[in-house]
Amino acid sequence: MRLAARLVLWAAGILLFSIILMVWSFRNSLRRDLESALTQSLQREAELVRDALPADPRAWDRPVGGLARERGHRVTILDPRGAPIADNSVSPSQLRQSGPFPGLPEVRAAMEGQVGVARRVEAGGRRHLWVAVPGDPIVRVGSDLIAVEQAVGTMHRSVLWAALLALAVGSGLAYGGAQALARPLRELRAAARDLPSRVSSVRVPRSAVAEIGQLSQALRDAGHELTARLEAVSRGRAESAVLVDAMVEGVLSTDRRGRIVIANPAARRLLGYASSEPLPDLPQLFRAKAAREVVEATMRGETVQERELELGDRVVTVSSRPLASGGAVLVLHDLTRLRQLEAVRRDFLANVSHEFKTPLTSVAGYAETLLDTEPDAATRRRFLATILSNARRMQQLVEDQLSLARIESGRWQPRIESLDAAAAARECWATRAARAEADGIRFLMDAAGDGSRLAADPEAVRQILGNLFDNAIRHTPSGGEIVFRARAEDGGIALSVSDTGSGIAGEHLPRIFERYYRADPGRARDQGGTGLGLAIVKHLVESHGGWVRAASELNAGTTVTCWFPGSAGPA
Repeated sequence: MRLAARLVLWAAGILLFSIILMVWSFRNSLRRDLESALTQSLQREAELVRDALPADPRAWDRPVGGLARERGHRVTILDPRGAPIADNSVSPSQLRQSGPFPGLPEVRAAMEGQVGVARRVEAGGRRHLWVAVPGDPIVRVGSDLIAVEQAVGTMHRSVLWAALLALAVGSGLAYGGAQALARPLRELRAAARDLPSRVSSVRVPRSAVAEIGQLSQALRDAGHELTARLEAVSRGRAESAVLVDAMVEGVLSTDRRGRIVIANPAARRLLGYASSEPLPDLPQLFRAKAAREVVEATMRGETVQERELELGDRVVTVSSRPLASGGAVLVLHDLTRLRQLEAVRRDFLANVSHEFKTPLTSVAGYAETLLDTEPDAATRRRFLATILSNARRMQQLVEDQLSLARIESGRWQPRIESLDAAAAARECWATRAARAEADGIRFLMDAAGDGSRLAADPEAVRQILGNLFDNAIRHTPSGGEIVFRARAEDGGIALSVSDTGSGIAGEHLPRIFERYYRADPGRARDQGGTGLGLAIVKHLVESHGGWVRAASELNAGTTVTCWFPGSAGPA
């Protein structure tokens, strides 16, 4: 039941109870007052009758009858012993046959010298009031209470109608007051219900009732506090979400049933799911046996520490920890790159060891021969030339490796200048022209004036072209040719070196820029290369913001193109 209805019912009940109590009390009080007044009137009348009686008792019937006609009351004259002498309502013969008057309470009181008063129902069902005054004779006067009852009934009806009117007015006033009290309470209830979802826009009502006003203020303060806390929680969640999304490790959060509720972008990349693609439940997420064992342990509430797994072509470590509210958090750390780097490191150490092994073996062998024997001068000179050649080769290996390490570490930065690529190419070729001519190799240039000017580090460009020319000379047979080209391309300058040598098979092209990678027979170790030239070329070009690529065909030659962004314009 609503508060307004309760208040109206309570008010109506209180009013009704008050009215009933008031009517009952007023009715009894009025009856008592009227009967008291009638008693006094009857007493005075009895005294008047007693004083007006003649001395001769035989003449008492006449004045008693006159009084009966005058007042309509019953008057009885009794001697001091209570025996009736005269009665205005009964004949003398009937009076002598009537009951014993001394037994009536009012008569008995009068016989004892007191004014006797009695109320009783007489024949016919009417209530009568009797008053007897003592003396000689005793005078008893009686009257019915019809007038009193009529007066009380009239008053009762009047008071009842007034009470009903008061009840209606009071109920209406109570309803209005209840509505005035309930309206702000309803608004408070609506505000409290909307508070969790619309904290900032909830309107808390004001009320003139002190208690409701205090409640409104308390709710308003609670709303401000809740707003501040929600904002803090929202900021914390947003920051946590940003942190989780920014993590390189994959993070998965599940509920107690294994449903995934949080998956950051790194986790989706590791598992191969797009950002909008729904994820299956955790028990169906992995297929590998080792991964399923981790999932089963996680669902049992166990903690898993850095379990290494293979997920397709990736190697990851999985750690999980149960949550107090149920579910778990899994962290996936991708070790694929680390394992690849470890493999590169092993390959690098193996390649370095192998690259140094051949010249060291030659140096050691020829040195031992010179120590153990006494060759002639020509042989000794040939042995020493071989030792020097291998020592220089090892020196070149060390220098190339140091250059590559310096470039990869970021310590080397290009010093950009305006450069004529054609002039740089002629300069680099000049130091190699004698060897090329001895091998019967022709050199051609295709560089048009301003089209060969670029903004780059001059030393880097010379090192790039030198490595490309060395590779081309080593792998171009006698009678072949090497062509240098410089042209504007895609808003930059492209430099390319083409040869008509042995070429490279297609399956080797993606790897020729790796250090120490050789594609036989096009990259034979006995031709004197260190295996680092193209790796240095790639890193130097990319340090300028450019790119490098190779195109080749077996027995048809190779073209390596280096693109540099922008151009220096005319000198």
